[in-house]
Amino acid sequence: MPTHAPKKYLISHASLQHCFDKSRSGLEKLRESDPSFPRPIKFGPSKQAGVYFVVAEVEAWLESKISERDGVTRALSERDEQ
Repeated sequence: MPTHAPKKYLISHASLQHCFDKSRSGLEKLRESDPSFPRPIKFGPSKQAGVYFVVAEVEAWLESKISERDGVTRALSERDEQ
């Protein structure tokens, strides 16, 4: 069984917008309002340079948000039972 790290894949800014069903400005607002959101990788110094995100980082961020939500939901249900 291989012991090396999994490969890293990139997703474009436009594709991530589509995945999250957000506009360009909506995704930017999410990035600005949540410091834990993964930072993008920009290929080049120009404004037109491509912007990409590491898929594994986005997935880890999403998993943390799901866990956070589930923890709050569980805490609320336990509080209501008392």
